[in-house]
Amino acid sequence: MTVTASKYARAENDLYQTEPWVTEALIRNFPIDGMSVWEPAAGNHLMADVLCEAGARVTTSDIAVYGRRHDHVLDFLNFKPTAALFCPDGIITNPPYGKGNRDAVKFAERALLFCPGLVALLLTAKFDFGSTRQHLFQNNPRFAAKIALTDRISWTLDGVTGTEDHAWYVWTEKPRLPRAPVILYAGRQA
Repeated sequence: MTVTASKYARAENDLYQTEPWVTEALIRNFPIDGMSVWEPAAGNHLMADVLCEAGARVTTSDIAVYGRRHDHVLDFLNFKPTAALFCPDGIITNPPYGKGNRDAVKFAERALLFCPGLVALLLTAKFDFGSTRQHLFQNNPRFAAKIALTDRISWTLDGVTGTEDHAWYVWTEKPRLPRAPVILYAGRQA
């Protein structure tokens, strides 16, 4: 697939809705049944709904309210953790990327700090490239997998796909299973 420039004008705290198949692609490879999961960029809860259907106990939060009530309204990048939010079994989210993916890097760092278990972030397919992110991937014993999405996401849920390829990046509990990280592939299932 070719990446082309987007003509979409971004707005602060814009809503990027995650189609259900995207979350399903993650949990086919990393089951979450019975886990407590925090979704800290919950938006309109499309991802949280799929996580609940898969058997997780989900806590939602976001910096803004997009029609569905969150368990907490907070800025994940700037809040001070409390015991109630600090120890989920997993953090799974489609975080804001920010300019140059700087917010996504901060999201990954904070998620790994707050959660000693499963961390899964939906990011651009090239997010793991570059020497400034080695602490998240090459030099991180928790990094377990990249799930490359073979279909593009329709952020507006109207079938019109985005211009960028995406992947799930998955970190597991420490220490990682005795193997190198893997690359998996997933897409829409008929």
